[in-house]
Amino acid sequence: MPMHDPKTLINRLFQPHDQQGFNELCIELFRFQYKNNTSYRQFVDFLGKRPDQIQSYHEIAFLPIHIFKTKQITTGEFIPEVVFTSSGTSGSVTSQHFVKSKNLYITSLLTGFNTFFGSPENFVILALLPSYLEREGSSLVLMADELIRKSKHPESGFFLHDYQQLSTLLHQLRRQKKPTILLGVTYALLDMAEQFPMDFPELLVMETGGMKGKRKEMVRDELHQQLKAGFGVGQIYSEYGMTELLSQAYSTGEGIFRTPPWMKVLIRDTNDPLTLLSENQSGGINIIDLANVYSCAFLETQDLGKTYADGSFEVLGRFDNSDVRGCNLLVD
Repeated sequence: MPMHDPKTLINRLFQPHDQQGFNELCIELFRFQYKNNTSYRQFVDFLGKRPDQIQSYHEIAFLPIHIFKTKQITTGEFIPEVVFTSSGTSGSVTSQHFVKSKNLYITSLLTGFNTFFGSPENFVILALLPSYLEREGSSLVLMADELIRKSKHPESGFFLHDYQQLSTLLHQLRRQKKPTILLGVTYALLDMAEQFPMDFPELLVMETGGMKGKRKEMVRDELHQQLKAGFGVGQIYSEYGMTELLSQAYSTGEGIFRTPPWMKVLIRDTNDPLTLLSENQSGGINIIDLANVYSCAFLETQDLGKTYADGSFEVLGRFDNSDVRGCNLLVD
């Protein structure tokens, strides 16, 4: 069934749906993007895929995410309300995600957050994002800004390098017994935990990944043990998102992530990218993000992981220059 108006899909996107309903949305959006996204259509044609013959989302072509560095991946013509850019070393080529509707991103963000944590109104939300605040175009900064805006607590806000001020505030919030989320880039959370250790068992510490060249890479278990000890918490939460997506997955502990209903993770064979693997097998992470209506909803990432029977997944590391960077479960 062709989709003449993508708004009809968006209206259904964030409603509950079963496996069949999800598959129908995927096929509908795939055919719409094939028709209206030149770069994606060229890629699908190159693979010899016939859109009219695809009946399952498992058969859909996943666009390699690095193409966002060299092509403008847009479905239809529009002036973007926001342009997300990836972080990168000086002189490196970064990804650009042209976002037609900022409101669609915010709807996806808040609906997903509510699914896992309840309303942001219920929390003091503190964002420790130094590397991201110091550049333009970070989707993570927009995410944190929206959550802070929705928080009903005046203490909510951003922090750059002022660990002392943040420590003082956290001790105050602990005494006041206010539910608090500390969202932070990994290296900054480690710095904070080392320089201003505390015992705040009720604190929800959420790391967003990334050492940004500031510290040595660490195995996830070691990283989380240090953070748990430094903040006095029983578990570390994680957020999984990227420049090229409009949705986020979350881990509520042990590095096991879950997606909102309009998002799904599949695992591909690292030696044969067109072959999908079954559960409990390690490979490259493919992501379906149906909120990516106006870019591409079917992406082949450079992350390594595995999925489990309940639909959850784990991130095990990253590809490096198309090679698997060992199997040491790097946090990046």
